[in-house]
Amino acid sequence: MMIRYRSLAVSLAGILMVTPAHSQGVSVHADILGEGGKGLGSVSLNRAPRGVLLRVQVSGLAPGWHGMHIHSVATCADQGFKASGGHVHAVSAATSVHGLLNANETDLGDLPNIYAGADGNAAAEVFDPNVSLGEAPGRTNLLDADGSALIIHASPDDHVSQPIGGAGARIACAAIK
Repeated sequence: MMIRYRSLAVSLAGILMVTPAHSQGVSVHADILGEGGKGLGSVSLNRAPRGVLLRVQVSGLAPGWHGMHIHSVATCADQGFKASGGHVHAVSAATSVHGLLNANETDLGDLPNIYAGADGNAAAEVFDPNVSLGEAPGRTNLLDADGSALIIHASPDDHVSQPIGGAGARIACAAIK
């Protein structure tokens, strides 16, 4: 009888160890808004052991590539979404350096571009190892006191040019709280 219970305990321990992090309770969902508060889609963020997995679904974009970044303040209330601040960046950086292809990059909210088809719809799943949903050593907490925002830009990010890779105007915003 005792052996059966030990087998069950070992089996349950194995199951608990492989449970995905997002099912352990840390995920965030935010609506993506366009100018005037028009709903364009959504973003879900799920904590992973070494970063955050983002799933973006958006419509109403001009066909083509669009820059996508995480900005430092969770607000989408103003025209042009400027109140969302600049990109989240390394706290130790005196000035923020942009670009996934830049060897000196310190913008921790730099993300790959998203592509909208001819119908204006886009979907992407991207992983950011530089951020967290809560306190994590060496990573920026997206859920700090003022939250953060996912911003989609009018043009593609070239991942090198300063300060935002030539991505242009902010056309969509999701407040991450």
